Order: sequence, then structure tokens, then C-alpha cells
Amino acid sequence: MRYNLTEIQSLIRDRRSIKPLKISTRKVHREQIEAMIQAANWAPTHGYTEPWRFKVFSGQAMADLMQFNADLYKSKTSEEKFLPDTYNSFLERAKRVSYIIGVCMKRQESEVIPEVEEIIEVGCAVQNFSLVAAAYGLGCFWSTGGFAFSAEMHEYMKLAPKDKFLGFLYVGYPEGEWPEPTKRGIWMNKVEWLE
Repeated sequence: MRYNLTEIQSLIRDRRSIKPLKISTRKVHREQIEAMIQAANWAPTHGYTEPWRFKVFSGQAMADLMQFNADLYKSKTSEEKFLPDTYNSFLERAKRVSYIIGVCMKRQESEVIPEVEEIIEVGCAVQNFSLVAAAYGLGCFWSTGGFAFSAEMHEYMKLAPKDKFLGFLYVGYPEGEWPEPTKRGIWMNKVEWLE
């Protein structure tokens, strides 16, 4: 065996999604983000298109991004459904986390590779990113809610027409203790063996 399988399986099980407002204000260092992106770069890639792209927001750029999100929520939500707490939660995120990473897919120009394969490849890259985050003791929350898939967000991210914005990664140390594992169903119930 080339690697310690027990450690790898433990790391996979220990990975956690921690919602932005459950992230502490403890600083995540740029070198840690760089190590996560380097791991993401080793995701499987059909045709070597390497479609994953990351936009790393910090400081004022991150505050501007969350203000944009809050304002987009306000402009697209009817008065009776608008929740001030939701609006304010966008602004609070920029005060808590060190970085917010925009996850994007760069579409192959020739479109020989099916789009769904490139989207899956980005998902694999995010999993690699998340595993390195867990190794650092960091949670990583992939958020696609709200207006992540809107034309306004596509434009804000300065993407080409066929590229896709696939959400935000919020990365940080959890408030308090490392969260308990979430439940998973029995893996054997999800497999059909065909011989």
C-alpha cells in the first residue's frame, strides 16, 4: 500500500461543512488557501480541460462582494418576503471569514467535452480543496443558495458567456469544538453489485 489508508479515510470522514455564521474570526492564512487551491488543481480532468477557476476575495473586495449579495437579495425579493436578518447575514459573513472563494467553471471553447463533465470536475476540485481544509482543522462551506446562478452574479464575476458560476466557498475555523460527524446512511444500501 502506498499511503496510510486509515489516515486517508479518517480525513475524508472528518471533513466538515461549517456555515459562515458558525465560523470564528480566527484568521486563515493565505498560504493555507494556496495549499487548498494547489490540491484542487489535481482533480480529475477529462481531456485536460482543467475547468476549475477560483476567485479569492478578502478585505474590501470581500466586503463589496457581500454588499452586492445583500443588495441583490433585497432587489430580487418581494417586500412581504424580505427578511432583514437574511440581508444582514450577508454583511456579517464579510466580518467573520478571512476569505470567500468564488467557484467558477471555465467552459472548453470547442465544447467537445460535455458541460456536465466539466461541472463534475469542478466538484472534484472543491472536494480536494475541502480535504486539505479539513487537514488544517478548517471547515469549508460550499454555498449555492440565493442568487448565485443569476445573470447579475455571472456579470459580477466577469465570466465569459459559456462559463458558469458555481457558488461560494466560505473557509474558516469553527467556533468552539470541531463539529460532530453528520449521519450517513449505510453505504451497502447504495450499491448494486452486478457480476
